[in-house]
Amino acid sequence: MTKTFLIILTISMTALCFFEYSGATFARVRANPQNFYSVRTYGAVGDGKTLDTDAINKTIETVASKGGGTVFFPAGTYLSFSIRLKSNITIYLDNGATILAADPVKHKGKYDQWEPNQWDMYQDFGHSHWQNSLMWGIGIENFAIVGQGRIDGLGLSRRSPGPQKPRTEGETPTSMKNNVSPLGETSPLTEMDGLGTKAIALKLSKNITLKDFSLYRGGHFALLATGVDNLVIDGLRVDTNRDGFDIDSCRNIRISNVYVNSPNDDAIVLKSSYALGFPRATENVTITNSQVSGFDLGTMLDGTFQTTQEFAPDKDRPTGRIKFGTESNGGFKNIAISNINFVHCRGLAIETVDGGPIEDITVTNITMRDVLTAPIFIRVGKRQRGPGGTPLATAKRINISNVVVSGAHYEYASIIAGLAESAVEDVRLSNIRIHCDGGGTLEDAARVPPENEKNYPEPSMFGITPSYGFYIRHARGVTFDNVEVSFAKDDQRPAYFLEDVAGANFFGCGAAVSKGVKSYALRNVSNLRILNDRNVDDIKIGKIEATEF
Repeated sequence: MTKTFLIILTISMTALCFFEYSGATFARVRANPQNFYSVRTYGAVGDGKTLDTDAINKTIETVASKGGGTVFFPAGTYLSFSIRLKSNITIYLDNGATILAADPVKHKGKYDQWEPNQWDMYQDFGHSHWQNSLMWGIGIENFAIVGQGRIDGLGLSRRSPGPQKPRTEGETPTSMKNNVSPLGETSPLTEMDGLGTKAIALKLSKNITLKDFSLYRGGHFALLATGVDNLVIDGLRVDTNRDGFDIDSCRNIRISNVYVNSPNDDAIVLKSSYALGFPRATENVTITNSQVSGFDLGTMLDGTFQTTQEFAPDKDRPTGRIKFGTESNGGFKNIAISNINFVHCRGLAIETVDGGPIEDITVTNITMRDVLTAPIFIRVGKRQRGPGGTPLATAKRINISNVVVSGAHYEYASIIAGLAESAVEDVRLSNIRIHCDGGGTLEDAARVPPENEKNYPEPSMFGITPSYGFYIRHARGVTFDNVEVSFAKDDQRPAYFLEDVAGANFFGCGAAVSKGVKSYALRNVSNLRILNDRNVDDIKIGKIEATEF
């Protein structure tokens, strides 16, 4: 049986050679040790107490001036403020190497100043600036961070003032009104001077690889990538205090084999903000073979997986999910998500509220356990945070299949909710099992959820849903194939609630229902077909105002 070994040899303190062994043949993968440069050669101490910022940046500048190469971090802890990334460079973090974010107060220094952005009124401060980061690169290409080491954002801030204009009533959830972020900070930008808010920030760059390292306490964003093309993220382990990966207005992205734990915000979130000064879709994205979670901070990396934290900063339950939106000016196109575990976190959220389209999305092979809000949330809204004349958002051609959910919180069914003037279109759900906690009341079943068209999109925006399985409003062309919902405790709500829905098809579906409760509740529904349902005889309805069966 052929075996392959990767041998890493340290030559003095400045060079590495990589060899690949296959059978009896040695093949040199990288044969020029002169292309490797240790940060210690340029003055880095690596004791976790001495500031190594200048030595690290000097090493990077030297390597860049020579046309490229590898900047090597041997085992040690490298305390630093902003590290400025360059093209044609690989940063190699050896096992036992940690880049540690300095604290501006304790270490009496500053991160690079956030740059001006004339478009920062259309998204939160964190999305609008890149230089105020531990590691940042603008306009770079052919860059990588690899190795088994760690980036620790201990000294980073997770603060994020809101957009630099007053917000109107309804634009944000209760916890974010009056231009206050979910963490309760105020908006004056001078308060952000000298602070670093991101572990890694990249803008208008291409051909980027992030592989195998771990990242702890990443600040507002462990990674902010804006306008980045050809980005590969593979094998990362991220345990962070706010967002994990924010992939904003990017193209050709592959995220695979990652663990992202983010109890206070989203784990992997696709966005398409106006931060570049124009709408740009996030498109051609693959996310696969990964896990997202909302365990207590640090307990994914240390393997204890604790769940004592009750709420995230937005006053809802821990987050930790995969989400599209909320910034959505450019929209999302051609996205494939597969083989993902959601554990103790909110469910999958597919949202567009700032005018961009959602088109051609496939999600398959998903497991969810201990789901803290709606397992599936698809939302078209009209927050319209963008320049005047921003069109209404649209969502169409979304396929979700092979999903198993247990422990879904009783308050929220899975939700598909568009606008009366821009319905969600062509959604197909197949081979889905959702087991809810149950416990909904007759009062819950009688609720009429508000439209809240301009609200920040979260399942909680509608309150407790009048059904426990799926709540569907303002939709066209929705197909359910082999979908079944059930509960652990009797629930007085129907399994499915449809309102203003045209062209709904249910094939081979079923639901647990409590005594005296119907499976389906319909309001203003047309062209409905139900075939081979576990509880209901075959039905075909042309149009009906209201009924239950």
